[in-house]
Amino acid sequence: MNRIVTLDEFIIHQQKDFAHATGELTGLLRDIGVASKIVNREVNKAGLVNILGVEGSENSHGEQVQKLDMYAHDKLIECLKNSGEVCGVASEEEEGFIKIKSVGKKEAKYVVLFDPLDGSSNIDVNVSVGTIFSIFRRKSNSKKEVNIKDFLQKGVEQVASGYVVYGTSTILVYTTGQGVNGFTLDPSIGEFCLSHRDIKIPARGNYYSVNQGYYLKFDVEMRRYIDHCSDMNLRLRYIGSMVSDIHRILFQGGIFLYPNTRKFPKGKLRLLYECNPLAMIVEEAGGKAISAQLERILEMEPSELHQRCTIVIGSPDMVDELKEFIERYKPVSNGVHK
Repeated sequence: MNRIVTLDEFIIHQQKDFAHATGELTGLLRDIGVASKIVNREVNKAGLVNILGVEGSENSHGEQVQKLDMYAHDKLIECLKNSGEVCGVASEEEEGFIKIKSVGKKEAKYVVLFDPLDGSSNIDVNVSVGTIFSIFRRKSNSKKEVNIKDFLQKGVEQVASGYVVYGTSTILVYTTGQGVNGFTLDPSIGEFCLSHRDIKIPARGNYYSVNQGYYLKFDVEMRRYIDHCSDMNLRLRYIGSMVSDIHRILFQGGIFLYPNTRKFPKGKLRLLYECNPLAMIVEEAGGKAISAQLERILEMEPSELHQRCTIVIGSPDMVDELKEFIERYKPVSNGVHK
């Protein structure tokens, strides 16, 4: 019988792999694990208490804020304050970043960006949702206040990223650049336990994920690729919470597409809160992540906290295949297809 390895134990043992192995990042990841347990508890009893539905305000993107969104947002910030390792956080639910006061004489060296509850509109119909997080080492002087430049870093500079899926089981997946590992929450002991060691994404899969209801609003090269997927009898799977779609693709292979549309010419997903952290995980597992303009997601230069982008992410062979479709069918400047 294999010995149970908890998230806390695993993080401590893997500390030697961190670029700055002083225990700071270790404590930070453990804080996120604690916050996830609290959010999981509320997600699982959401139908029993007055926490479902719309909170009544709009976030910075003009979208209705869900009650559980704000609960997850608040709990993550509350737990991230505990260890004193975080000097600032940025959330999809806030217009700007939030400065966090130092604990004692500690000089906090990290900033955290997160989507507190991805796919929260699915809560009312009992579909999986998730939390996505991204961790950077601050660029500014640790003796001074955190500033916007600490958050506007390329994805390649992430020191860790991860997500939690709240579904039939609750699973936390994270990477520090040394492989991808998954931990399933055992409710009987209240601990995340190592369940998926060194995850590797298949080179190809039988699934493609895209909001096909927007088919006619996509560019021609994307429509051609979607037609190709249908011709190849690939199965369309689109959950409506990106973290859940990526979680399936990570284990079973496939491709996730969120291209530009007429309404969102620059794309809809957020570079810093969704695309960067998930791209780091997928690349660490052997996959690829690019924009519909063929730029590597992790190399994109952010210019604002809520910057939107397009994304193509998943099994490496399928991403390469879509890249060929873009290069072949994308209109050239004179309006004639290549």
